Amino acid sequence: MGEYQFENAVTSKEELRELLGTPSEMVQNKVINYLDEHCRSFISKSPFIVVSTTDKAGKTDVSPKGDQAGFVHILNDHQMVIPERKGNRRADTMMNILENPYMGVIFFIPGFGEMLRVNGKATLIRDEDILDMMAVNGKSPKFGIAVNVEECFIQCAKATIRSGLWKPESWPDKETLPWAAQILADHAKICGRKAEDIDAGLKLGYTKDLY
Repeated sequence: MGEYQFENAVTSKEELRELLGTPSEMVQNKVINYLDEHCRSFISKSPFIVVSTTDKAGKTDVSPKGDQAGFVHILNDHQMVIPERKGNRRADTMMNILENPYMGVIFFIPGFGEMLRVNGKATLIRDEDILDMMAVNGKSPKFGIAVNVEECFIQCAKATIRSGLWKPESWPDKETLPWAAQILADHAKICGRKAEDIDAGLKLGYTKDLY
């Protein structure tokens, strides 16, 4: 199947504004450049974030990160630190930061429609006094992502409302969900690795290797 050729693309900011209109005064003025008491409260209740980074060539990556609510440590009104816990060692986010430090973060609170968006400039840090404050089960992260905050603003709940994200009655039946192990087996195509073996390895990691 060949690549679809789009015939009616939006190619200018002016055309986009004609389609969307202009944001309200409130929306235009809602951005602040520091972590006020509202941002701090939101972050303290968030157990899950999505991080967006870009390499020097402009290729973008989006990565989820999660832990107990408040796992992102606030140093002061302009700096926060995201602990880097155990993962798959691809390190896409960290590699991108080393090439291009600008990043965006969306904070989620389960059951809460609005989200908090924070944009800033990141640095990979190994300061033990900071990392030790984010230790879990006596294990400190090997490094953290320190973010110098440049923009903070609340994101409206329309996306979560439309998606039914927090409504269990809208969730699909578990029997219909994708099987991650089978996806990995089909994509990686490693000789001798069956989905069942991969599934067992995933479950072991999820229970015994989170930190």
